[in-house]
Amino acid sequence: MLRPVVMSILLALGLPAMVHAESVAWHGWNDGLAAASGAGKPVIVDVYTDWCGWCKRMDRDVYARAEVSSYLNQHFVMVRLNAESNERVTYAGHTMAARALAGGFQVTGYPTTIFLRPDGEHLVNVPGYLPLDKFMKLVRFIGDGHMDKGESWEEYSRASAAPGK
Repeated sequence: MLRPVVMSILLALGLPAMVHAESVAWHGWNDGLAAASGAGKPVIVDVYTDWCGWCKRMDRDVYARAEVSSYLNQHFVMVRLNAESNERVTYAGHTMAARALAGGFQVTGYPTTIFLRPDGEHLVNVPGYLPLDKFMKLVRFIGDGHMDKGESWEEYSRASAAPGK
């Protein structure tokens, strides 16, 4: 990582600063659920398809950002699930194809972001592309424990929209 002074000089000169940004630590389904259980962290499941343009945009515009990957790696276990794959996955004691699991979660569009508790309990599906600001607001609601403290999404939204937040 470059020192802030060096980076400032490079940027002022218009030169690219080669910074090694942290990237999201993606897991496969089975390994990710095992890691979440062991670490006591909630899970974010990125349900995607290979042909999905909005999925690629989510990767590029949201997941690739250093502040996003840093927060996600600290607070969540990140899992990728290809909704058209025949890869064998296990959930709630049943082994099935990844495509069947996506169907079981009632995923009908891509991308869909699924949130699970550390024990794998399903919390919520959030369908569609999420711009950076909305995505971070949502992951902070869960990752910072607001939901577990009984705070409603509406309360959190009002408080986070207040000046100075």
